[in-house]
Amino acid sequence: MLKTFILLMLTAIPACFAQAQEGSITIEQDAKIDQLLNLYSQVNSNIGHYQIQVGFGSYQKAQNLKTRVESDFPGWYSKIEFESPTYRVRLGKFKTKLEAERKFLEVRKKYPEAMLLKPEKKIE
Repeated sequence: MLKTFILLMLTAIPACFAQAQEGSITIEQDAKIDQLLNLYSQVNSNIGHYQIQVGFGSYQKAQNLKTRVESDFPGWYSKIEFESPTYRVRLGKFKTKLEAERKFLEVRKKYPEAMLLKPEKKIE
């Protein structure tokens, strides 16, 4: 027991007097990096999303379909869009084609008439 106490004191006392190193870091970054990041965010903001069109028809039919879709796929983004002369029910906002295709296979099981839509490029 005495040996354990002495060993503990021999390791604890030097630890009390130990000091951490202090320093500072300076990062120098090329100004072009900020320009590239701004350009990257502008380009990505103009890219659309893949969507799945579940169906279309009159406004009432589109509302009913949207209600069914929201209960079948809770938590997914859904909306009604008007494209003359009909209202279209669209589901999801998928960034990649792979993700969209996986979800599309899931949707097709309940809605066989569904279509996968490519994103449209926005023009500024």
